Amino acid sequence: MANRALPARRYFGAFVLIVAVMYGLIFFTGTDRTPQLGLDLRGGTTVTLTARTPDGQAPAPEDLELARQIIEQRVNGIGVAEAEVVTEGDTNIVISVPGDDGEQARELGQTAQLRFRPVIGAPEPAAPAETSDAATPTDSATPTDSAASTDSAAPTDSAAPTDSAAPTDSAAPTDSAAPTDAATPTDASASGSGSAPATGSDGAVSDPALDPDRPAVTQEEAAAQFATLTCSAEDTRSEVARPDDFVAACSEDGTTKYLLGPTIIEGTEIADASAGTQQTTGEWVVLLDFNGEGRTTWAEYTAANVGSNVAFTLDGRVVSAPTIQRAINGQTTITGQFDQASAEELANQLRYGALPLTFEQATAQSISTELGAEQLRAGLIAGAIGIALVFVYALLYYRLLGLVMIASLLLSAVVVYASLVLLGREIGFTLSLAGIAGFIVSIGITADSFVVYFERLKDEIREGRSLRSAVPRAWVRARRTILSADAVSFLAAAILYWLAIGDVKGFAFTLGLSTVLDLVVVFLFTHPLMAVLARFKAFGQSRFSGLGRVDRSRRVTDPMAAAERQLVGAGSGGRATQDRSQA
Repeated sequence: MANRALPARRYFGAFVLIVAVMYGLIFFTGTDRTPQLGLDLRGGTTVTLTARTPDGQAPAPEDLELARQIIEQRVNGIGVAEAEVVTEGDTNIVISVPGDDGEQARELGQTAQLRFRPVIGAPEPAAPAETSDAATPTDSATPTDSAASTDSAAPTDSAAPTDSAAPTDSAAPTDSAAPTDAATPTDASASGSGSAPATGSDGAVSDPALDPDRPAVTQEEAAAQFATLTCSAEDTRSEVARPDDFVAACSEDGTTKYLLGPTIIEGTEIADASAGTQQTTGEWVVLLDFNGEGRTTWAEYTAANVGSNVAFTLDGRVVSAPTIQRAINGQTTITGQFDQASAEELANQLRYGALPLTFEQATAQSISTELGAEQLRAGLIAGAIGIALVFVYALLYYRLLGLVMIASLLLSAVVVYASLVLLGREIGFTLSLAGIAGFIVSIGITADSFVVYFERLKDEIREGRSLRSAVPRAWVRARRTILSADAVSFLAAAILYWLAIGDVKGFAFTLGLSTVLDLVVVFLFTHPLMAVLARFKAFGQSRFSGLGRVDRSRRVTDPMAAAERQLVGAGSGGRATQDRSQA
């Protein structure tokens, strides 16, 4: 008997070791001891961006993936935690941000193209009556080994530090770096009439500027548009300009308009951008590096245009227009009236602003924290109801065997919880409402494994075997069915996870995870427990075990089989007697 007890102890020991290791990792390797909740359970924002191309066709898959990676880097760069950036279909990128960072997610979707363009002439105020008394702080682009500074007045509005072009013969209004909630702006393209592009009912913009075969916009055409540009919400001039176009553009806050020349450098030539402080003065600056080709172009341009302004345009809006103080052959330092927030903002715009595609915000959906909490509560209630119904069924139909099923399900929940916590730490897995649905469905799959085992056990007892001898025979046959059923479920979950997007992936992941853990519990706990209980004669003979009815049904409902056995026994005895008499 000791030899037979050894395998059961090994199974139990392996199961206890697995659980101990998992919870040891939870309590001793981190501070987060609860599963990470997804967007729909704790609130947040989902923003869907749709790529637009000049010819109206779907973008190349590699361009869409590159854009997704850049947006994801931008999300990480501004410190938005646990955001998810995925492609959806052939044209969409979906940004999901749990928590209270929804507004930042909306701003991320406005990023399309970053370009450096020369400023032609002096900037002009878009609304002279509101900006005539504004001060004129300036930015200066200087090499890192230079301590040069600019002569600029401090901005009058201390709550919003600004970057602006250097003053010229006319007063230069400010160029705010503060982000706005306006629709996605892009480089404005001038037409001969200088009119704004027509907008359809679906929000799509129709304009001859999108024609890839059109001639480049001349300075005269852009100047005509510049004269009528108001930078108002109704006059966004939001079409994408080509690199060789002259354009009329607005500052991000819409207070200043600029006439800009053809592109000097594309944003894709930027190698890195970061915010820092100068060692001598302690003021905040932005450090900018180009790659090899971009550095050469920048050095040649700055050497030929000392004292001129260059505009950094992000989606057609001027985010900064510093003055070139000297030829720059190396790292560029952008100085101005920066604080830490504005310097980091500009650095992120330069660092992550260059996308290979232009996007427009298709949808933006926010879920409040209260609604997320309600959905979590509803999911937990649904799961509790499902488990309770399984428990009631197990107790009514299987009696003491039902207690074995209940204990197995509870231990399965213990292992699932530990898995969710560890997966949330290691791979950032977040539990969504769809994931909870996957766990609820998996309750039935786990219960099926017990049903298969118990029903096979009953079949063995109906054939006349004792519980102790029936358990190993029933397990050998039942485990094949359990393995086959779970393999099919896991394969279905894996295929669904591979092909699906969004919340369906969460459903498939939790379904597959539960299927694997079901095998762990059945093999390492349920079967060894039955092998131990089968040694107790009271468990097999009691009518409360769920097997007593099986014995009675075998004796009562199968009288013909009993009669046949009696006849066979009587016939055998008669033949033996006759043989002995003949002998």
